[in-house]
Amino acid sequence: MSERLWAPWRLPYIEQASANTSGENDCIFVDLPAKENDRENLILFRGKTAFVMLNRFPYTNGHLMVAPFKHTAEMKDLNDEELLEINKLIAHALEWLKKAYKPDGFNIGVNLGRPAGAGVPSHIHWHIVPRWEGDTNFMGVVAETRVLPQSLEESYDRLKEIVNRDA
Repeated sequence: MSERLWAPWRLPYIEQASANTSGENDCIFVDLPAKENDRENLILFRGKTAFVMLNRFPYTNGHLMVAPFKHTAEMKDLNDEELLEINKLIAHALEWLKKAYKPDGFNIGVNLGRPAGAGVPSHIHWHIVPRWEGDTNFMGVVAETRVLPQSLEESYDRLKEIVNRDA
């Protein structure tokens, strides 16, 4: 007997990925910061040149992304002020995640280009993924499915409270 695991939240991601290969110029790292509702758009913090947001399709709860406001795919296009602020935001994000989730470690990285795994290859961004001892299980290996015990809204509210307190 085969089991089915329903993941209806994945459809918007699949549709967005399909739309982005059609040559459209939409970019979440430009479009979402231009909007007013940070909670709806999962933006936790806005700096002068960069911002921090929750990943809408996270690997784990608390999966954050740091991106410059400048639309570029290339690190060489970022000036010293932007690079410094991005690194400071990554450092702050680590502290916020430690307070909110008490992870045992982190994966921090940037995927440059679609072959390297970039979901939005036209806009450079850094991923911060909290990790816990034993957080891997058969679901990701066998079923290519992730089990997330908290909704994005709950994750946002938990982290936003800490961000506001630390700001």
